[in-house]
Amino acid sequence: MPTLSKGGGLIAIRCQGLGKRYRIGEQVRYRTFRDTLTASVQAPFRWLKSKPTDGLNGKETEFWALRDLTLEVEHGEVLGVIGRNGAGKSTLLKILSRITKPTQGIAEIRGRVGTLLEVGAGFHPELTGRENIFLNGAMLGMKRSEIRSKFDQIVEFAECGRLLDTPIKHFSSGMYVRLAFAVAAHLETEILFVDEVLSVGDAVFQKKCLGKIGDVASQGRTVLFISHNLLAIESLCTRAICLHEGRIVLEGTPSSVTARYLQNWMPKFNQMKYEDNDKAPGDENFRLHSAQVRGQEGAAGDHLTVRTPLVFEFEYWKRSSQSRIDLGVEVFNEHGVNVFTTARFESSAEPAGLLRSSFAVPGDLLNCGTYQIHLSVLLGGLTLVAKWEGLLAFEVHDVPSELRGFYHGEWPGAIRPNLAWKTEVIEPFSGST
Repeated sequence: MPTLSKGGGLIAIRCQGLGKRYRIGEQVRYRTFRDTLTASVQAPFRWLKSKPTDGLNGKETEFWALRDLTLEVEHGEVLGVIGRNGAGKSTLLKILSRITKPTQGIAEIRGRVGTLLEVGAGFHPELTGRENIFLNGAMLGMKRSEIRSKFDQIVEFAECGRLLDTPIKHFSSGMYVRLAFAVAAHLETEILFVDEVLSVGDAVFQKKCLGKIGDVASQGRTVLFISHNLLAIESLCTRAICLHEGRIVLEGTPSSVTARYLQNWMPKFNQMKYEDNDKAPGDENFRLHSAQVRGQEGAAGDHLTVRTPLVFEFEYWKRSSQSRIDLGVEVFNEHGVNVFTTARFESSAEPAGLLRSSFAVPGDLLNCGTYQIHLSVLLGGLTLVAKWEGLLAFEVHDVPSELRGFYHGEWPGAIRPNLAWKTEVIEPFSGST
């Protein structure tokens, strides 16, 4: 294959006709010698067995996570990959990282790769933090001297010095991802793959990680960055693609891709409902009946603006009078920023039955844009019963320019309160006019 892209740059990653198919319900596992021996004995009788089915209609069921994907990434390029859950983003990185094989097509990588696909991937829980740094570095193809030269920087970045000689099975999930990211980002790989893993850390650590990715990119290394944080995609990446149902549907500058994604591909549904108590999601204590976002004086589906007072409403079946149900709601904007979090905690248990919980958000608070709602349900304030990410999505529109004056550009900020300004004359100017 040629090593130059259409634009004349050196190719770091090339995918041609890439596809990955999974069979629904199929379990893939490693084969032992006993499995192979048993299979050889059973081979003459296989014709008696029917094809795998989905157990419902007798038809074989398959799912294509990727389909006919062609892509080139130049050395030194920072490519952002966005798309809804299930679009094929993580599958693409797993194929490029040689974790899974493609069903069709080819994927060619030129350069040493560092991968951060999920929390602690490639770590051994029984080994200490120190031992895992050397193990993970060796798996990335680093010499011991290379790892040793970066060791202090890794430990300082991960802020795990006091736990360095503790088996990492005792690490918190946040500490786990700190160390995993620190190893992948500091070792001298030519290509870095980063999947959506930063959500585990706190806000300070996320900012630290994004800064490190920016440093890596500025060194001329190739980065493939998957994230739901569209602001990070826009600020860090030189190009972006959007996947939908395993195919590239958008490609271009990060700002143009994220704008078209929000307009055409981001789900916008501000109400949902389950009619059947027994089939609704939940457990023996809680079943979700409905959820909606609407204007305070209107219905779900009405036009919402930055001036509209909003009502967030949740109906649910509480199936036991003994337990106490608590609700938590997180509202994220289109850039992946948590705009606010609110929770309902009761001091005593309500009676069993169909209940409605709601809260109001005043007008002149949210900025224009698209928002997603995450709902968490806890039993007695301690046990997580269920959590829905992206349960609802709704869009807030701008209003005519009386609030803007002569300014017509984007109004920055996660919120947009219409605050009352007051100006008074402290002392009149006594000079001549």
